[in-house]
Amino acid sequence: MTSEAAGVVPKFIQIHFLAAWPGALLNRDDAGLAKRLPFGNAVRTRISSQCLKRHWRMADDTHALHALARANGVEGLRSKVAIEREVTGPLRARFDKDMVDAVEEAFLVKFYGKNAKDKQQRQALLFGRPELTWLCSEAERLLSESASAAGVKAAAEVWAKEQRNNLNQLRDQNMLAASLEAALFGRMVTSDTRANRDAAIHVAHAFTVHPEQAELDYFTVVDDLSRRDLGDDAGAAGVFDTELTSGLYYGYVVVDVPLLVSNLTGCARGQWAGDHDRALAAQVVEHLVHLVAEVSPGAKKGSTAPYSRAELVLVEAGDRQPRTLANAFRDAVETRDRTSNGSLGRRTASKLSDHLSAMDRMYETGEARRHAALPDLALDGVAGGSLRELAAWAGAAVRDARVVDTVPA
Repeated sequence: MTSEAAGVVPKFIQIHFLAAWPGALLNRDDAGLAKRLPFGNAVRTRISSQCLKRHWRMADDTHALHALARANGVEGLRSKVAIEREVTGPLRARFDKDMVDAVEEAFLVKFYGKNAKDKQQRQALLFGRPELTWLCSEAERLLSESASAAGVKAAAEVWAKEQRNNLNQLRDQNMLAASLEAALFGRMVTSDTRANRDAAIHVAHAFTVHPEQAELDYFTVVDDLSRRDLGDDAGAAGVFDTELTSGLYYGYVVVDVPLLVSNLTGCARGQWAGDHDRALAAQVVEHLVHLVAEVSPGAKKGSTAPYSRAELVLVEAGDRQPRTLANAFRDAVETRDRTSNGSLGRRTASKLSDHLSAMDRMYETGEARRHAALPDLALDGVAGGSLRELAAWAGAAVRDARVVDTVPA
């Protein structure tokens, strides 16, 4: 195992983590039960990738992605009413209502399709702040140059037809950034495929390394004003049950570095390691390492306080196709091992390390790696340190990358 990134162009940053939660309901299915996953020789408790991404995206702390986006002018909004609220809304106090309505209708059809008048049929689109600002200025220009509702309606319809190429060109030049969120997690616009963005961050469903551990929690609600001396029923005001689970989870995240840099700077994906500014991409990776380790998913917060932090975070930088280490747990880790005094965490980390070593021997892909872990889960042969140091190392691997000339002299 190697710890240094020298000579490695990190096309992919892989983040593996082990985190445990006791007595929680982190992610529910449509029946209100914990999500599950059959894997190998056991059924596991699962946390969906959508759940994980949602909490990482919405986290409001020192490593918040939305704060990073705002500081760099690439914040975004996901909404069905972005045109009304952010584009034409600010203009209504200055222009005739019928004229604004005409522009608004043309813009709505342009971005939300022919059924745009019905908000329920619209797709919730993710707009970047630069896009919304530009659209508002274009709407203002159309209104200023027209003298009537009929005139501005015709002008707006012409604009919608003629602006397709201009919009695409501006997006290609990254002058209309699709927002940091779109650059990271992707964007799909069915009415304009050129506005789509592929996700640069890939997130797997996390699952317990051992068989599911579930418990049905029975509880009651007591009526504070109930009095037996007044003839009130002595029973509870309500009787309920809910499922709770406990477990040690393995999670896996991949950052496609060339795509991330391309989405953020507008450069061609193949030129990502050139002279482009990769400072924001490096910051994103640093923040993501912190978020993965420190931000918990979870429902029923008031009754379970599902707050935990990862006990092991392993980061790899490499130039080959990434690969999960989930198969280290295809045979579930026994929650009780009578042949060993090692803890569940220690035995889980050992299985992870053994699988990683076997993959290294077979494929020799040469990833650089470092990790941060509690003492019981520390990996032998991999440089360790604090989470802050690990995140800084991952960010530097992106910021300082240079294309290595592999053509023989």
